[in-house]
Amino acid sequence: MSQFDHLISRLEQLIDRVEQVLPAAAPQTDWSGSAFRWRVKAGDKGYLQVVKNPHKIDLSSLKNVETQKQAVVRNTKQFVSGRSANNVLLTGARGTGKSTLIKACWNEFADDGLKIIEVDKTDLIQLADIVDLVSQRPEKFIIFCDDMSFEEGESTYKALKSALDGSIAEPSANILFYATSNRRHLLPEKMRENLDVSYEDGEIRPGDSIEEKVSLSERFGLWLSFYPFSQDDYLGTARYWVEYLGGTWIETSEFEALLWHRSRGARSGRIAWQFAKDYVGRL
Repeated sequence: MSQFDHLISRLEQLIDRVEQVLPAAAPQTDWSGSAFRWRVKAGDKGYLQVVKNPHKIDLSSLKNVETQKQAVVRNTKQFVSGRSANNVLLTGARGTGKSTLIKACWNEFADDGLKIIEVDKTDLIQLADIVDLVSQRPEKFIIFCDDMSFEEGESTYKALKSALDGSIAEPSANILFYATSNRRHLLPEKMRENLDVSYEDGEIRPGDSIEEKVSLSERFGLWLSFYPFSQDDYLGTARYWVEYLGGTWIETSEFEALLWHRSRGARSGRIAWQFAKDYVGRL
């Protein structure tokens, strides 16, 4: 082997070692998709992954949330039409249709070019990267974060605050943020924050801490609350899903539906859906 060939061989070995250390290039985004997830590999930058089988649900399938449904649909229609619209925060009782409403609303306008990006709470730290990636696209995007709440000491919420309202960059006209949470103000609130400072290591201005917690949720312009179902609401929803799945609502169905929700300790659309799957599956 000549000296030149030996040099080439050494260079190839060096390149192989460098490639093993460097992170792999992020996959190219398939913009023909309609629904995406933001994915992050360990130590790598994130990328948009197309959801091959997105959960599509009709708006008509959501029961007992007509007021909330009308507000979100109106806001989304304004957004898709190129008019001004607000970021949306849905809060309240679990299982009452918050996440489903956002997915159904996206499905309603998907044929008009609306796309949705699901981002895990832990990945919100990369929100600026997501915004940079899609802000120059011609399509409209909903960035969706489900079950969003933050614990004491978490800092990812600051990235969300900046993206919503507070960054030096102008908010992009083709992006809205839709989020759900069981917690009204997204951050934990403690009794001691409402008391006078009377202990050695307390804050001098506890009101500032409260303002910090409330400021995040206030950056969502449209804020809608969801409430537990009444018994009649629950039974009506259970009947809808039983018949939707091909079952028949008979005289004993109501009794079984009531037994089901009592065993779960709650009444909601989710509980009604779970009952219907079990009921129709058995019969």
